[in-house]
Amino acid sequence: MRRRMKLTAAAIALSTALGAHAADPIRIGVSGPFTGGSSPMGISMRDGIRLAAQEINAAGGVLGNRILLIERDDEAKNERGAQVVQELINKEKVVAALGIVNTGVALASQRFYQEARIPMITSVSTGSLVTRQFLPPQHPDNYIFRISASDTIQAAMIVDEATERRKLKRVAILADSTNYGQLGREDLERALDRKGIKPVAVEKFHIKDIDMTPQLLKAKAAGAEAVLTYAIGPELAQIANGMVKLGWKVPMIGSWTLSMSNFIDNAGPNGEGARMPQTFIQEPTTPKRKAFIEAYQKTYKVDRIASPVSAAQGYDSMYVLAAAIKQAGSTNGVRIREALEKLSTRVVGVIQTYDKPYNKTDHEAIDNVSVPVIGEVRGGHVVYAYDADKKKAVK
Repeated sequence: MRRRMKLTAAAIALSTALGAHAADPIRIGVSGPFTGGSSPMGISMRDGIRLAAQEINAAGGVLGNRILLIERDDEAKNERGAQVVQELINKEKVVAALGIVNTGVALASQRFYQEARIPMITSVSTGSLVTRQFLPPQHPDNYIFRISASDTIQAAMIVDEATERRKLKRVAILADSTNYGQLGREDLERALDRKGIKPVAVEKFHIKDIDMTPQLLKAKAAGAEAVLTYAIGPELAQIANGMVKLGWKVPMIGSWTLSMSNFIDNAGPNGEGARMPQTFIQEPTTPKRKAFIEAYQKTYKVDRIASPVSAAQGYDSMYVLAAAIKQAGSTNGVRIREALEKLSTRVVGVIQTYDKPYNKTDHEAIDNVSVPVIGEVRGGHVVYAYDADKKKAVK
């Protein structure tokens, strides 16, 4: 009898332990700039990820467990980004990660995910080097993936908008001094070079600069017919405002960050007509986009999303990661990476439907054919610049 009671007690203890283990949440790291000038991107991304996680958990979670997001503010600082990623890995024991907005932060911090063999899907950062930092032969396996349009894609679109659609050959480049700005500037120069064009002026400025007069005067004196930009919202607004103060009106065409709320609001009427590549524009062109926009507005009590691109990419990255974990049948980093590279489930996202988005050598989910369109600032919002772009987004 005593032996039977001991066996029963042991069975109950084992069952309890297994039940507790089965109920353990799947810990996903989320980092980005939730304060400062980049925060419209970071908060929108985080809220998009949260929305997706809430939907996934409401539907039963993944592998019978709920998703638990462990969030950290990297403040758009490289050293802070590296610190919070190490904390997420070593203290919080995350099994995968999403997020990162700033290219410099990504290049400084994602190496810790790589070393720990923890898959990271970059939700926003667009620097062309981000997914190419850990390639063979030095690194047999790359744990860094992305859902955003790389700067290689964006630079080509910016240059095409200026030189092909508008037939402008004399262009100036204004870029901030961060890794994002300077790597983007290099991508722009390469894209121009492929068309046999050399910029008439290349000017640099710093984060928090409030007077772009010297850079703009040089560009104007050089006879620039358009200003191509690589920076974030507050400084981009200073460019637009500075051009008006000088009485100099030429097209402003730049990277996707011209869609940020703190560019549109700070530039006001001076930002009208600015154009930029976009993976997502806040218009209900598909049932999925309509549902996402309405859910985001209801959940966060907003009308205009501060950074629609960041929100949509964050949302989609959570769903793609969840599909990979489900396919892997495990939270083991190696198995999740392998599942991402051979994802067999079609994931219907806000930006696009992800059908085998990655493979062993290509960790970019967005190409330059099926997704990015040109947006334009009109009346305080970003809209489709061309009817053809809007029709493309409906497909």
